[in-house]
Amino acid sequence: MIAIIDYGSGNLRSVYNAFKYLKAGVVVTDEPASLVKADKIVLPGVGSSKDAMRGLAERGLIGALKESIAGGKPFLGICLGLQLLFEKSQEGSGTECLGVLKGDVRLFPGSEGLKVPEIGWNTVSLKGGGCPVFRGIPDESYFYFVHSYYCVSLDEEISAGKTEYGVRYTSAVWKDNIFAVQFHPERSQSNGIKLLENFIKI
Repeated sequence: MIAIIDYGSGNLRSVYNAFKYLKAGVVVTDEPASLVKADKIVLPGVGSSKDAMRGLAERGLIGALKESIAGGKPFLGICLGLQLLFEKSQEGSGTECLGVLKGDVRLFPGSEGLKVPEIGWNTVSLKGGGCPVFRGIPDESYFYFVHSYYCVSLDEEISAGKTEYGVRYTSAVWKDNIFAVQFHPERSQSNGIKLLENFIKI
């Protein structure tokens, strides 16, 4: 069973529907016990990191989430679900995040006439090493992005993919059982569906 975390904000239905389309066993939950029982965990996200961290804390989900990740349970973070893995975000005048990965989250500078947030299709430059969720997906494939903040990882070894938008930033990470992407696979047509299918098979 795949548990999709509901922390009180964001549209979870599209992620849920994508997994159901792939005939995966999936449940949306805000209960720590459900995370413990699940075979895999998905943390999707839209909105602010501060609100998301508050929502996770109020539901008692942080401990169960971090313990599940530390215990080796396959985890997929989507958009804000990637950003929350890092130590801190500039969003909300500074937000302490989960601290599972070393690095921080910064606001796009909006340089070179680029609009913030980044909205639309962009490519992901895949790092060699065969990240399992990108199996069968060509390098420089397009995915759908919606975000104002980007991740800066202090550990280049975990950067599974990079994207250019004014700056070159980490748009996908892979560390052991942890997989997370800045884009929305549930909105990225065939490439996104393939990525979710790969995660199901892990």
